[in-house]
Amino acid sequence: MAKLHKKLKRVKIHREGTDILVVTFVLLLILNVLIWSLSTPWGIATSIITGIFYLLLVNFFRSPKRHFTGNEENVVVSSVDGTVVALEEVYEPEYLKRNCIQLSVFMTLFDVHANWFPVNGEVIYTAHHHGRFMSAWLPKSSTENERSTIVIRTDDGQEILVRQIAGAMARRIVTYAEPGMEANIEDHMGFIKFGSRVDIFLPLNTEILTQLKQKTIGGITEIARLRPESEANNKEGEI
Repeated sequence: MAKLHKKLKRVKIHREGTDILVVTFVLLLILNVLIWSLSTPWGIATSIITGIFYLLLVNFFRSPKRHFTGNEENVVVSSVDGTVVALEEVYEPEYLKRNCIQLSVFMTLFDVHANWFPVNGEVIYTAHHHGRFMSAWLPKSSTENERSTIVIRTDDGQEILVRQIAGAMARRIVTYAEPGMEANIEDHMGFIKFGSRVDIFLPLNTEILTQLKQKTIGGITEIARLRPESEANNKEGEI
């Protein structure tokens, strides 16, 4: 029991889920009381189903505190928990307006949905775009789905673009980043509710440390290392 108590104390709920969890708990409690008053067998079944559903909801809104223990110099960490679903050279038309390496991580309903800053630096640009709610697996979701864009300038002047993308079930993107804000890889950049994806656009000369289908942990997994800005214009990265 002592070990279980310690584990429960370490489970922190993200602020984006507090109201939802409270309201859902009250509604499910009322539902269970009504069903139990009508039928004991149905009451048992309802309690099991709603209990599992509520535990899944709590799991979705968990917010672990994470500390990066590696070398922070020029490091790029994954912004989210999930699976790498895209790693390719593309043209970024919104802000960078140049070819970049696009590295995308897809989150399922069972992953932590808090978003961490991928690099240290200063937030210089943010924008929210209304759009569709196609599956976040699809390449078009990066430019056609509901999304938010954040650009961070690193200490040596390189600009890294991060895009939070809503999926088929995600209906709300929360972005904490604002221009002028300091970005730190241990801090939350935002939150996406219910299944989604995050794209990171990196200079072509970036050293990639991950691969397709690899699992990542937000704020922890090193996915790339930036090379000095002076190399960006005369070297191409290898994916």
